[in-house]
Amino acid sequence: MGASILTARNLSKVVPSAEGDLTILHSLSLELARGDSLAIVGASGSGKSTLLGLLAGLDLPSVGAVVLAGNDLSTLDEDQRAQVRAEHVGFVFQSFQLLDSLNALENVMLPLELDGRKDARSQARHLLERVGLAQRLTHSPRQLSGGEQQRVAIARAFAAEPSVLFADEPTGNLDSHTGERISDLLFELNKERGTTLVLVTHDERLAHRCHRQIRLDAGRLVGPLEP
Repeated sequence: MGASILTARNLSKVVPSAEGDLTILHSLSLELARGDSLAIVGASGSGKSTLLGLLAGLDLPSVGAVVLAGNDLSTLDEDQRAQVRAEHVGFVFQSFQLLDSLNALENVMLPLELDGRKDARSQARHLLERVGLAQRLTHSPRQLSGGEQQRVAIARAFAAEPSVLFADEPTGNLDSHTGERISDLLFELNKERGTTLVLVTHDERLAHRCHRQIRLDAGRLVGPLEP
């Protein structure tokens, strides 16, 4: 563990609705160190994805602040927040979010090329080999299984060496065996690279692999998971 990389202070999110203001998240605070791992669990509609979006700077809280890699996101405009994400954040989504027009190697290369990295091809190739896809470099997403697509997505997420990796139901669309392999890979890379890992998951077995777990209920922090 290292110094703090992600801090949330008294986060609340309120949105208008036909019945009046709706509070999606109620005054939540947390702090994560470099290399830490956190699972966020709770029923659908509990506020998990809202919290993830706030922590990643994809949305702004109604009240409170998020400090990511020393940057107070509430003081930044959207372009500045996007720059912080580009420098410090990786994402893995349940739906993979790969570009069908690019092959596996090109999908992983893309964020590196956008960052001006001269070693984009070699870094992407190395990561795809690391996730067991050395023989799939030129395959398009449609030619890959769900588990293979998720491994490409993980390689892409780790390619830019993020300080924090956010994963939203990373095994949700996979069978149990493939999901377990993907989970193993996430935690192996988390350990090897010292990346802070923040997971949203319905899978409590996966959640218990994290150093820390929190449960949300109707936007409120109701405590850690029971062992």
